[in-house]
Amino acid sequence: MEYIQAKEEQIEKIVELVSDTIKIIYPKYYPKEVVDFFCELHCYKNIAEDINKGNVGVLIVDNDIVGTGCYKGNHITRVYVSPEYQGKGYGSYIMECLEKEVALCSDVAYLDASLPACQFYEKRGYKTKKHESNEVNNGIVLVYEIMEKQI
Repeated sequence: MEYIQAKEEQIEKIVELVSDTIKIIYPKYYPKEVVDFFCELHCYKNIAEDINKGNVGVLIVDNDIVGTGCYKGNHITRVYVSPEYQGKGYGSYIMECLEKEVALCSDVAYLDASLPACQFYEKRGYKTKKHESNEVNNGIVLVYEIMEKQI
């Protein structure tokens, strides 16, 4: 297992991993409009831009990309592990790597936590600083947490 900086040629695989994870996990917590919002937010263009800035990493297990994470300054974003690999510590490992990167510029990491991820982040020591909401489409409201941790 290794967590490395994502390369341009890995964009398709990362987009597929993120999109598939959203489509499998998020419908258990959110209506279709919110699932669609997340898929649009984490689209090819946005992932490609973050890779080109050097902010995206991938977790490789047995020569396969099974997870990804991103950060911008002290903001951790887009942490996803393929559903078939969840519950094996891979998300925690990605977070450890991201927190080390953030610690180079800040002593506080923050993130926007979706409902499926809140417990995961709480177990890692993140605390909710505020609740946020955002109307996405058809009057549907996305609810999420802004969380932070001293690192």
